[in-house]
Amino acid sequence: MLDRIALFLGRDPPCDGALSTDETVRRILELRPVLAYLVAALAGSSMALQGAFNAILGNRVGSFQASFIVHAIGTCLLGMILLLGPGDGGLGKITDGPWYALLGGPLNVLIIWGVLSSVGTLGVAPATTAILFAQIGTALLLDLTGLVGTRISFTPLKALGAVLFGLGAWLLLKR
Repeated sequence: MLDRIALFLGRDPPCDGALSTDETVRRILELRPVLAYLVAALAGSSMALQGAFNAILGNRVGSFQASFIVHAIGTCLLGMILLLGPGDGGLGKITDGPWYALLGGPLNVLIIWGVLSSVGTLGVAPATTAILFAQIGTALLLDLTGLVGTRISFTPLKALGAVLFGLGAWLLLKR
């Protein structure tokens, strides 16, 4: 399949034999960086939909209960996917990374609860604007410090972009 995608994208197909699912996806995204942006856009759209659906559920059953239900369904789905065997990782490698890499789990609980609570109160667009403002600010700090491995320089152009993004968020949130 990777060979067909590579040929479709105008690249030479890799010839190193069978690849794991994770490696296949990584190679596909390397073939055209635009695909990585499309995946990110799909994730962003999904986050807006998820927030709206979770808020509806939260209004019916309560915010913590909705967060539990969402996590339970997601855990079951991911468990089924793992049973199919994609990926080249292993749960036995859980202690190979830094301890703070495990904070994604507790943060996910905060994220799901925070999104469904704020969307239910503010509406999808205002809540998403506030979420994105905080998310981009935090992401910039992570990239500037190199905490996750990639370090970027903070140029005047990036500073201007951050200021304009902040101004845009303020305009969107202004009542």
